[in-house]
Amino acid sequence: MKIGIDGRASQWYRGTGIGTYTYQLINYVNKVDSLNDYMVFMPQNSKYDINFNSNFSIKNITENCKNNFWDEVNIPNILKSNEVDLYHVPQNGIGSPEEKKCPLMITLHDVIPYRMPETTSEGYLKLFQEKLPEIVSMCDGIITVSNFSKEDIIKAFNFPREKIFVTYLASEDIYRPIDKLVSKQVVKDFYGINNDFILYVGGFSPRKNIIGLIESFSKVIAHYKKDIKLVIAGKKGKSYEIYKKRCEQLHIEDKVIFPGFISIDHMPYFYNAAKLFVYPSFYEGFGLPPLEAMACGVPVVASNLTSIPEVVKDAALLIDPNNIDDLFHSISKGLMDDNLREKLILKGLVRSSELTWDSTAHNTMIAYSKILNS
Repeated sequence: MKIGIDGRASQWYRGTGIGTYTYQLINYVNKVDSLNDYMVFMPQNSKYDINFNSNFSIKNITENCKNNFWDEVNIPNILKSNEVDLYHVPQNGIGSPEEKKCPLMITLHDVIPYRMPETTSEGYLKLFQEKLPEIVSMCDGIITVSNFSKEDIIKAFNFPREKIFVTYLASEDIYRPIDKLVSKQVVKDFYGINNDFILYVGGFSPRKNIIGLIESFSKVIAHYKKDIKLVIAGKKGKSYEIYKKRCEQLHIEDKVIFPGFISIDHMPYFYNAAKLFVYPSFYEGFGLPPLEAMACGVPVVASNLTSIPEVVKDAALLIDPNNIDDLFHSISKGLMDDNLREKLILKGLVRSSELTWDSTAHNTMIAYSKILNS
């Protein structure tokens, strides 16, 4: 069979969950499948460090992403008749061909715009609401990233259960234990952070519960006698001013650091240098950052809602993200209880090793085969 894959997110959105997923899917299918043929649609002038096998071909498209990924990727690729046997769009189906020439499969990571519309940008919400029902109606199969998301998709679109396939994500190979002193030196040299710190990574959307994290941290400072900072990493969205103001109201602006977007080259050092990783999100379709932190040997405190318990299992200290005191007490234990820290580190390393991109690729190929043979 010949599979077409929209690879634009792997170039334009690298460093985000969807970009990482698209890149690693292509990377690992290339590693494990030498029988089927693949056509990967990429932007012109793309730079990729994947050594593609002879059964892979690249088809360049002319559009270039300038400002907003979702606006640009919404421009559909044009498929010719009989060009591929199945076409896969990994970025929530956005950018699917307007004319269906072959069976269509999308990866729908979550339905957050339907469940929590107030937490998404106006542009993405409009795009999701206007495009997704039509795209889903065209789909022959859907891949998603957790059983939680599978159930959400069924509820939102009444899509046939047997045509939804769960393929878990994984941490990338770069996320592994690195010497703590080296990691702290990199963070100090490039970002001027010279203290022990609690780390959060994962976007600035209100559904990420950064306000709850800041308020909990303000209590931790009074309780934890050592000097510690809170590092909130990520591209500063519209909510940044709200978070900055809340820090000022709590008189902890000197204790909370917003370093902005961290390059993928530096992220392993940030995880390894952190004393604790905290992820108090209200809603996730999967949630890669806790898994990345675990792979680096860092204890994790995470939300007990949506997909997160399914992903981390018993390898994280789970909290109710709506309960500030619960979050405060769990962060305190994660900092001060050495026995608990050791258990979380060990369990985290085991859990992160159980989820692999190799498995993601194999399960994706099984989904392709089932749709083509149905």
